[in-house]
Amino acid sequence: MLHLFRKDISGYTDQELLTAYLRKKEQYFLAELFTRYTHMVYGVCVKYLKSTDDASDAVMTIYEKLEKDLHRHKIVRFSTWLYVITKNHCLGELRSRQSQTRKHERWQIDQVVFMESEDFLHPLDDDEKELQHDQLKKCIEQLKIEQRNCIELFYFNNKCYLEIAEKLNMKEKSVKSHLQNGKRNLKICLEENHE
Repeated sequence: MLHLFRKDISGYTDQELLTAYLRKKEQYFLAELFTRYTHMVYGVCVKYLKSTDDASDAVMTIYEKLEKDLHRHKIVRFSTWLYVITKNHCLGELRSRQSQTRKHERWQIDQVVFMESEDFLHPLDDDEKELQHDQLKKCIEQLKIEQRNCIELFYFNNKCYLEIAEKLNMKEKSVKSHLQNGKRNLKICLEENHE
C-alpha cells in the first residue's frame, strides 16, 4: 500500500538515485537504479559464465552485494562501476571453479599415488599420522603471517584468490605470491623435519 504514495523516481538520474539510496537506505531507490542496468549485468554474466542459469543466479548475487559494496566506495559513474563489479564477480566465479577442478584433480592424483605407493602396503599407524599432522601444523606456524593466512584460507577454507584478496585486503597477485612462497617454505620445512 505504501508504494502508492511514493514519489515517481523514474526520472531521477543515476546519481540522484544513488544519493537517495545512500541517504535514506530505502530499497526502491536501489531497485530502480539496478533495473536500468540489469540487461547489461545479465549480458556480461552470460558472456563470462557461458550459462543462462548461472548468469541469472549471478545477477541476483550481484544485486545483494551492491547493498554492502555501495557504502564502501565513492562511485563517480554507476554504470561503469557496476560493469567492473559484474566482471570481477564473474572472474571470481570462474577462478573458484578452476580452483575446485584443480583440487579435484589433485585429489585424484593423490589417490593414484596412494594406491601405487609402498606406503599402501605398509600404512602409517596412528602415531605416524599424528606426527605428520603435528609437523605440518608446526611448519605452518613458522610461515610469515601473510603466507600462513593465505595457505589456511586457500587449502583449509577453500577460498579462491579473489576471496582471499578481499578478506586480507591485498591484491590477487600478492595472494598468489604468498601461496607459492608459503608452499615452497612448507615443503622445505617438512623435508627438514623428515630428515
